[in-house]
Amino acid sequence: MRKPIAATVCATVCAATLALTACSGGAGDSGGTFSFHSPGGQTEITYDEAERKPLAGLEGESLTDEGQTIKLSDFDGQIVVLNAWGQWCAPCRAEVDDLEEIQQHLQSEHLGTVLGINVRDQNPQIARDFLADNGVTYPSIYDPPFKTAASLGGVPSSVIPTTIVLDKQHRPAAVFLREVSAQDVLDVVDRLAGEA
Repeated sequence: MRKPIAATVCATVCAATLALTACSGGAGDSGGTFSFHSPGGQTEITYDEAERKPLAGLEGESLTDEGQTIKLSDFDGQIVVLNAWGQWCAPCRAEVDDLEEIQQHLQSEHLGTVLGINVRDQNPQIARDFLADNGVTYPSIYDPPFKTAASLGGVPSSVIPTTIVLDKQHRPAAVFLREVSAQDVLDVVDRLAGEA
């Protein structure tokens, strides 16, 4: 008995989608640096301190300070909450107030920063207007093609928003492949703040 064409097409599309969001292998498969994996298509992944691996160098053009480069190394010894976003993305618009709350907490406790990575916004002024309209105080890298995904251990560039919480050694401690709340991230931040 033949399968209906629609079922075959659906199975093919589903398999392709899963391949985009889940890489084979585990954390640390690429020479001791962080390598993203999403076992079973999870949207929230945490890493114990023993299994964390450092990111490769991360840097890019500042969205708001033309001609300036933002580097992850600018925040040495600090917790960094990376957030890939676009003003075109409804979940990104929904979580921006939560990310600003996280930024205010990190700054008031002298723990670190939120660092945005603006993707797929071909007109930087529209993204800047979004930041201004929403009172965003944290910095953002301007990266329309999301080339920094490679620096993030192959985080799937098809999943926006993506939030990665880095410990003080800039090793991923948690990855959220979904919209986050302030509490989601602050729970991780508080745990990391207590680490040696």
